[in-house]
Amino acid sequence: MNIGIIGTGNMGRILVEALLDGKAISPSSMMITNRTIAKAMVLKDKYEEIQVGANAIEVAAESDLLFICVKPLDVFKIIDEILPFLTKEKCLVSITSPINTSQIESKVPCSVARVIPSITNRALAGISLITYGENCHEHWKTTITDLVSKISVPLMIDENITRVASDIVSCGPAFFSYLLQRFIIAAVNVTEIDENTATTLASEMTIGLGELLKQGHYTLPSLQEKVCVKGGITGEGIKVLEKELGDVFEHLFKATQEKFKEELEKVEMQFSNL
Repeated sequence: MNIGIIGTGNMGRILVEALLDGKAISPSSMMITNRTIAKAMVLKDKYEEIQVGANAIEVAAESDLLFICVKPLDVFKIIDEILPFLTKEKCLVSITSPINTSQIESKVPCSVARVIPSITNRALAGISLITYGENCHEHWKTTITDLVSKISVPLMIDENITRVASDIVSCGPAFFSYLLQRFIIAAVNVTEIDENTATTLASEMTIGLGELLKQGHYTLPSLQEKVCVKGGITGEGIKVLEKELGDVFEHLFKATQEKFKEELEKVEMQFSNL
């Protein structure tokens, strides 16, 4: 099986590196391309056997399973370019949330799926969100699930929770990275600790927290309960968080939902003109 990747920006590159480092596929079975070929060549330098196509058309022609890893409003154009090569026996996978599988199925004769990855997949961890098109062949469902399981935990989702699931899985690392950085900066500003030490402590704490949850020692509520001794220092910190955070996360999800609606409208305009 030959796998093609169109677009090697941030998420495209993460997908390439995860699939290869996770031994999901050999480099010689993968062809990649990017609008700026130099970005694809960086991966060629790292994985010598990987093939670099001159453009999307060449990659589509040579691939059985094809991932489109470009911005939402560029997907429609790419599909138009490669349409003659999307034969019935192939499978096309989009990684962008605003475009649903039925929209792509309305344009192509091949099987269709959507896989929303996360930066955590680069560490062969985290979740990948999967939605299969109504006409996706069972062979491709099995193949994609097996591939994704090599780099993450595959999770099937319904269309109606696509945005919020993506917020948690795909955007979540950026959100919590920001919070952790603010946590570190505050420690440096208020106390005598230096930034390098605070960063090391906070990073290792986060890794340890993840392991506690992964290994099933605690749930989030039980972990908080174990650390918060009645009348202790942690409890005082929690009081501040309860007071200061307010509805910040509700506001966050409302903002992402609104932005998502804007993207949906723009995408719908493209596909409704078929």
